[in-house]
Amino acid sequence: MQVLNRMKSLPVVALGLLAFAVTAQESGNTILPSEIQWRPHALTPGLQNADLVGDISKPGPVVYRTKFPPNFMIQPHSHPEDRAHTVISGTWYVGWGTKFDEAKLKALPVGSFYIEPANVVHFVATKGDGAEIQITAIGPIGISRYVDPAHAPKK
Repeated sequence: MQVLNRMKSLPVVALGLLAFAVTAQESGNTILPSEIQWRPHALTPGLQNADLVGDISKPGPVVYRTKFPPNFMIQPHSHPEDRAHTVISGTWYVGWGTKFDEAKLKALPVGSFYIEPANVVHFVATKGDGAEIQITAIGPIGISRYVDPAHAPKK
């Protein structure tokens, strides 16, 4: 079932990437690493976000980056929309299931890409080098739903 769900996600993400490509061609937007404007993550202390394309609160393609500090973990949760992830720097660890299990973490080094289908419960972590992830999706981006609500970030 999980493989079938992932296969269903691919057309949605592909459509988003196509919409992004068309938008980029029309506007000619470029962003150099030195021009990226980082801000604290709105809900999760310790993380930083940078919006590259679109507005996560509005319909349409969005591309943003998130920096995870070293030795960071996010407990099992899901998102209401499909997301595509690319590891820009560091190593990011992801696992699937309703309980955080270090033995289930898969190391994703720089250049790795993966699809995170909507509503699939997963957990993530970094180790000594932290990680920077680029996320592509179709907005609006929903708030993460934690398996254990006590793990949800408190603002």
